[in-house]
Amino acid sequence: MHTLSIVIPCYNEEKTIEKCLDKVLEIASSDLNLEIIIVDDYSKDQSLDIIKGYTERDNRIKLAQHEENMGKGAALRTGFIHATGDFVAIQDADLEYDPQDLLKLIEPLKSGRAEVCLGSRFLSSEQHRALSFWHSIGNKFLTLCSNVCSDLYLTDMETCYKVFKREIIQSIEIEENRFGFEPEVVAKIAALKVNVFEIGISYYGRSYNEGKKIGPKDGIRAIYCIFKYNFRSRALPVQAFMYMFIGAFSAIFNIGIFSYLYAIKNYSMNISAPVSFLVAAFVNYIFCIFIFNRPKSKLIELFLYLLIIAIVCALDWYVVLPHLEIRN
Repeated sequence: MHTLSIVIPCYNEEKTIEKCLDKVLEIASSDLNLEIIIVDDYSKDQSLDIIKGYTERDNRIKLAQHEENMGKGAALRTGFIHATGDFVAIQDADLEYDPQDLLKLIEPLKSGRAEVCLGSRFLSSEQHRALSFWHSIGNKFLTLCSNVCSDLYLTDMETCYKVFKREIIQSIEIEENRFGFEPEVVAKIAALKVNVFEIGISYYGRSYNEGKKIGPKDGIRAIYCIFKYNFRSRALPVQAFMYMFIGAFSAIFNIGIFSYLYAIKNYSMNISAPVSFLVAAFVNYIFCIFIFNRPKSKLIELFLYLLIIAIVCALDWYVVLPHLEIRN
């Protein structure tokens, strides 16, 4: 007999939460107990009252509440703390995902073949509501970025349906409060080097008119999270590649600032070159701090960074600038 803890983050889902709970309760069986943990993320509609009605009638359903709206990641973090089952699954309250699919996802965990199993919307031959083309392309692009950085080959990194052995998910510190949870948890699972399975699932996606909450800014945040949570634990050659990528971006930024000051604003070479270089160096440093999560750099790191800046600046000043002046 196994127990599945299902964590359901809920924010203003009065139209679907009742049906969601009914469908989740249907998957209980003689060899599968359920523990349902609903985290109300400061809903402003009738969601909380509906949930309380269920908790009074069924002791398998637990309620945790936030005193302010914090986001999906924060709600899941709260729910994982309260989980006591053998396995822990995530279920959205909006019924885009069919709880019957959870029965397939826990099989690799029950048999010991996997510690984590993800449900893929892009592997399945099951029923699907037609997705927005650009939303689908965005999902696949984020999954590709995640695969490159984590070295996990997945087809749907952003899927809600993720099932974990409880000790795995409770060993992971969740830092993201919103939808950045998805790339963060995949990166941290990859770092643990555990067995990960992926199984096709059905999907009935909502439109934004129907209440879908994820937006373009969450996609931008996802890219940031992919870099931030993958590269801090990767091998030195991979980190070196990322430093080179940041350096290349900063070099392009440097050229752009220099061109703007020198060619458009007509500042002198002696002003345009050092200003553009120092701004680009600052951008480079900020990127490194945030992507590699090093808010307190060691003294040796700062010294080496300033030394590299001094060398490149000297090359600019004594080699590149005289060449430009000769051409002019």
